[in-house]
Amino acid sequence: MPNKMKSIRTRLFLTLSITLTIIIVLFIIANNIILERFYIYSKENNLLEAYKTINFYYNSEETTDIDSKLQEMEINNNFEILITTPYNATVYMSNNDFTPSYMSIIIKREFLHNASAIYSGDKIIINQSQDITTGYKFIYLTATLDNEYKLYIRVPIAAIKESVKISNTFLQLIGIITLIISGIIVVIISKRFTEPILQLNEVARKMSRLDFSSKYKETKTNDEIDNLGKSINVMSNTMEKTIKQLRNTNIELEKDIEEKSKTDEMRKQFISDVSHELKTPIALIQGYAEGLVENVANDEESRKFYAEVILDESNKMDVLVKKLLELIKIEYGALELNNSEFDITELISEIIRKSQVIIDEKKVNVIYNKDEKVIINADEFYTEQIINNYFTNAIKNAKEIEGKKEIKIEIEQKDNKTRISVFNTGENIKEEDLERIWKRFYKVDESRNRQDGGTGIGLALVKAIMERTGKKYGVENKENGVEFYFEI
Repeated sequence: MPNKMKSIRTRLFLTLSITLTIIIVLFIIANNIILERFYIYSKENNLLEAYKTINFYYNSEETTDIDSKLQEMEINNNFEILITTPYNATVYMSNNDFTPSYMSIIIKREFLHNASAIYSGDKIIINQSQDITTGYKFIYLTATLDNEYKLYIRVPIAAIKESVKISNTFLQLIGIITLIISGIIVVIISKRFTEPILQLNEVARKMSRLDFSSKYKETKTNDEIDNLGKSINVMSNTMEKTIKQLRNTNIELEKDIEEKSKTDEMRKQFISDVSHELKTPIALIQGYAEGLVENVANDEESRKFYAEVILDESNKMDVLVKKLLELIKIEYGALELNNSEFDITELISEIIRKSQVIIDEKKVNVIYNKDEKVIINADEFYTEQIINNYFTNAIKNAKEIEGKKEIKIEIEQKDNKTRISVFNTGENIKEEDLERIWKRFYKVDESRNRQDGGTGIGLALVKAIMERTGKKYGVENKENGVEFYFEI
């Protein structure tokens, strides 16, 4: 498992490194493809603004010392400026190379190579070209001022190549530094991220051996891992409590059985039942716990589902063990009946009310029209268990027959006895199964899923209670359904 934790760190490092490398490469490509075009576009706007400014200088009587303003413009924008009269007399010239004769040659395109127009207006033309004699690339503005002076501005664009090269070198340097710093940060973060997972793995590993001494150390982050750790702790406490109850009860039962010379028989039966029924939920808990530790569930919803499955299976184990213990106590003579008078009608109504959610979910019509009180003398707790087992079994097995999906509960009084029956529409039980259904863990429909299948102890518990009381109970196949009954 530590190797798997290391692989998470490696994946985090590689993912971040590859992402940063791709971003840097994209920046370099963008520099090579876009930067020069953007530079030319910017210079085009600068040239147009320069034209407007110079035109203003020569048309405004308030403007003085134009030459110094032009020199400032040259320095700020890397311009070379030439202004002539309509007859090519020089008004202003940046240097001796940028002369009227030079521009005359440029305009005639005698020494131009790969010339291309960038902008063309009423009085303005902007071209990009390469001088054959020097090999340098320039952007040229040729325009006529309002006073008919000729304006020529030249901007070298060779500098942009150097800028791109410098920018790419800088990006590569920054990329290397970023990768180094990111690697250090990822190592630190991944360690903090994997430590709680390793802790969870250790807790789950010990739990798989029924060792609940280790607990996840909760933090104040309240993130998904911390919530998962809390759920694991709840599950561990539940399982620990259940196992302790199982062990304590097993010790008590062994003493009881020793007194009645049934130690071997009871121990074998109990261990067989427990190992048989707890094998599946323990396997599920271990599987989902390992899935959480190995980061199979990589989003919050999946992690929550895994944790809920683990808690659900833990609760099922708790219910199963308690029912099994209750059944064994009854079967081996530990049943103590506390008879009292109570209203059986009210008891049945309360059972129906508590089951209303599942009744609505299964879309079953429950028929129970008993309004008057029926006072009986019996053990209320075990009577409720019998009725509840019959009613729950009816809900699970009720099926639609001839357009009806019903459960019918009836109370009949005769000869100082009260007969309670629970009927549900559905398939009849096969004759060979009518006796087998009262055995522990026996299920007529073995394909039924874990959620709907129950523990398989309910009818065995009914049988044990009724045989201790000595009253009649049983099941009968009826037209379009099955009816379970017992007498008080």
